[in-house]
Amino acid sequence: MRDLRTLHNHVNGAFVDAVDGRTLDIVDPTTGQVYATSPLSGAADVDAAMAAAADAFPHWRDATPSTRQKLLLRIADAIEARADELVDAECRDTGKPRGLTLSEEIGPMADQVRFFAGAARLLEGRSAGEYADGMTSIIRREPIGVCAQVAPWNYPMMTAVWKFAPALAAGNTVVLKPSDTTPASTVLLADIVGGVLADMGLPAGVLNVICGDRETGRLMVEHPTPAMAAITGSVRAGIQVAQSAAGDVKRVHLELGGKAPVLVFEDADIAEAARVISTAGFFNAGQDCTAATRVLVHESIHAPFVEALTKAAAGARTGGVDEADVCYGPLNNADQLAQVSGYIERLPAHATVETGGHRVGEAGYFYAATVVTGLRQHDEIIQNEVFGPVITVQRFSDEDQAVEYANDVRFALASSVWTKDHARAMRMSRRLDFGCVWINTHAPLLAEMPHGGFKQSGYGKDLSAYGFEDYTRIKHVMTAL
Repeated sequence: MRDLRTLHNHVNGAFVDAVDGRTLDIVDPTTGQVYATSPLSGAADVDAAMAAAADAFPHWRDATPSTRQKLLLRIADAIEARADELVDAECRDTGKPRGLTLSEEIGPMADQVRFFAGAARLLEGRSAGEYADGMTSIIRREPIGVCAQVAPWNYPMMTAVWKFAPALAAGNTVVLKPSDTTPASTVLLADIVGGVLADMGLPAGVLNVICGDRETGRLMVEHPTPAMAAITGSVRAGIQVAQSAAGDVKRVHLELGGKAPVLVFEDADIAEAARVISTAGFFNAGQDCTAATRVLVHESIHAPFVEALTKAAAGARTGGVDEADVCYGPLNNADQLAQVSGYIERLPAHATVETGGHRVGEAGYFYAATVVTGLRQHDEIIQNEVFGPVITVQRFSDEDQAVEYANDVRFALASSVWTKDHARAMRMSRRLDFGCVWINTHAPLLAEMPHGGFKQSGYGKDLSAYGFEDYTRIKHVMTAL
């Protein structure tokens, strides 16, 4: 008999199993072996979580902004206090290097929660005024209601924060589902938030976490209780959520895939560009919708840039959670390993694998840092999101061709421009059809700045005041004088 860890849903302040007892196996991606089980939540579990959130909503909606702020500030403190537990849970589910996860995720998570704690007290609107004779108009900004949220497996605990923190700050209550492969850290976050809610005498149903698969997510989105559905995931998942939410006209917030172009012009610092792009492309095994994985380089510096990038990639080591000098861990699951491998196996004859292009080891889902050159604009690997440690390199001849290639994909989340020419950087930032344009850097995210894209990368913003406003609704109140 297997000796496995057992995870639970967290509903109305209590750990509970799925009503029908069904479970999912959770696999350690560093070994490929099952190490835990989590509930496979069905309709009855979704009903219970939605009922808890709906019951808690009137109290939480009417809580003062200062109360919401206090809750979030205490949650941020608790995240830092229990950092080691959160990192242990995150790394077991994802295989991420422990040191990087502690340094790169816990601090930003706590900072993001504190940002939204401040936002809770800054619900701005247009001032009252008289726009018709004998009438005064007022604009109210209000919480939406119960929010159904679905988080992905690449950054489970950080995206959970991106989801629940602005929603709670605005006065909403939440039912959150983590990915079926990475539930552990989100369940622990629910326990942390639940403890703070209890200490403050607030309703336990303000935040509920239920585990499950795609069907669980579908049941959440189609449930009549939520007023809003928010997902970070694939384009396919986003389309399904939008279609399901259309049945009763729910509001939808979608943060989907990416295929970030990285434009390297002839005056760029080649060594620095190669170093940063390698880091931004291979971090988290390239499992990042903003990853620097599609490089467009001016033909005059193509050869030296490829040489520098290939050297940097060859030094980007993958390995286990506690191994030294590891840049990134494994891919998340067997299906993802097969997807990344498939893109390399199907490369056209005109492509060249400069380094990598193979699995590492026989256990787990490790894949070598890979650089591919010689590609053409409409090759499969250029047009589709690989979501793995693979960087492609294409040539361009001038600004117009660079922009044409950059925009000629269905994704529009993030991009970067590498040049010493300020005017060129400004031209590119205007012409690039992406929600974020970095200049001479790639990947920094800030709590104060919005994260979100266009086209099939979705709509709505995470982080920033814009992300906060996405979880509010606008009401006009008019009174006769």
